[in-house]
Amino acid sequence: MIPRKAGRSETAHAAVQGIGGPFALMSHKGELVTEATLRGRPFLVFFGFTHCPVVCPTTLFDVTDLLKELGPDADRLQALFVTVDPERDTSEVLAEYMRSFDERILALRGTAVETDAAVRAYGAEYRKVPLGSDSYTVDHTATVYVMDHAGRLATTLDMHEPRETRLAKLRRIAGPQP
Repeated sequence: MIPRKAGRSETAHAAVQGIGGPFALMSHKGELVTEATLRGRPFLVFFGFTHCPVVCPTTLFDVTDLLKELGPDADRLQALFVTVDPERDTSEVLAEYMRSFDERILALRGTAVETDAAVRAYGAEYRKVPLGSDSYTVDHTATVYVMDHAGRLATTLDMHEPRETRLAKLRRIAGPQP
């Protein structure tokens, strides 16, 4: 896991410039998803990969639980899981993996160039770490970015925060928009 860069402190009400922006990735359901298709609706972005042993499944289960607890308000949000391992995470692998989580969470993938562009747009990082004998893992930023209806960073979810704090952030962002 790559820690967040120092100096990027977000609050629930302050958008941070430089986080978010153009991307074009395919969902595990075969749909093209871009920042433009999401505009008008708050969304969550989490970068990870299906071979991740702990952080990714734990985060996706947590997002699943938070969406469930939000009830009907969760329908105002879109949650995205963007793979940083498009080499192994094919559309088929992502579709199977996502069966374990809330069906509203879309898994996205692109080419290496498209993935790099999306990662850069969110100020995230990832790097392949060789494990020997042609095996590898991927270190990656483990932040859940919470974007407002205009595609600006509103806040982040940190899995070390109290659950009530994360839920309150999502309730605020999922509430009626001005």
